[in-house]
Amino acid sequence: MPTAYFDDVLTKKPVVDRGIELVAEVDGTIAGILDCSIDGDLATIDTIAVHPDHQSRGIGTALLEAAKEGAKSRGVTTIDAWTRDDEPALRWYRAMGFSESDHYLHVYADHYVDADEPERAVQPQPALKPIKVFLHGRLEDEQEMRKQFRRVHVCRRFAMQL
Repeated sequence: MPTAYFDDVLTKKPVVDRGIELVAEVDGTIAGILDCSIDGDLATIDTIAVHPDHQSRGIGTALLEAAKEGAKSRGVTTIDAWTRDDEPALRWYRAMGFSESDHYLHVYADHYVDADEPERAVQPQPALKPIKVFLHGRLEDEQEMRKQFRRVHVCRRFAMQL
């Protein structure tokens, strides 16, 4: 499934303490992954992905169920995930029983998209010219942000009690 997080790709997997790391294989090929970080009684899904050739076969659901069991065994009471305004992802989290809350904006100001965006987003300093700026904004300012910047996403928290 495509994602609005396409420019937030890490080149190396972060080290997760006390986390859950799951891999789904189909015929010896990696078909999906799910990583959760755990902080006290909260587990946060950091990554969930199913290869396009294997989507809509229940792999993501199976990974989530295994993560929930692993989280419960570690004393976790809530599992959550943060995502943007990707309709397939939103439908999946809702179908899995997550409740949506905590919204804010992700705003990208990119010189290569519109040369004036970064300077509209920040106060320039002498000898520094912003090229790309990533900002968090208030949901109530969404319409105004969409007028000023081409890339504005609603970031949403999905959570469920275990």
